[in-house]
Amino acid sequence: MSDNLWTWGGRYFGYRDGDNLWTYSGKHVGRFRDDEIFGKDGRYLGEIRSDNRLITNKSKSGRRGSAFTPYASRVGRVAYAGYVGYAMYAGYEDFPPPDAF
Repeated sequence: MSDNLWTWGGRYFGYRDGDNLWTYSGKHVGRFRDDEIFGKDGRYLGEIRSDNRLITNKSKSGRRGSAFTPYASRVGRVAYAGYVGYAMYAGYEDFPPPDAF
């Protein structure tokens, strides 16, 4: 089972499949450690809030997880419509869009 995810600003990002984060275009870009997401080089990318929204806590930018080799790309999905964005929390920024990876 996979869970669809949107950025805090409301843009459809992709989905979570187990402990892996995939863009809707089928690119493996992150690994979850609990609710936090780390990139292939082990750097902190962001976290999940409000069940299906991705956001980045700027104070955690120095956190590191384990580096990993991304899986081969998958067949992409049609992007879902966006949602209205949420008001940004102080000290946070929107999660990077899928095309940033």
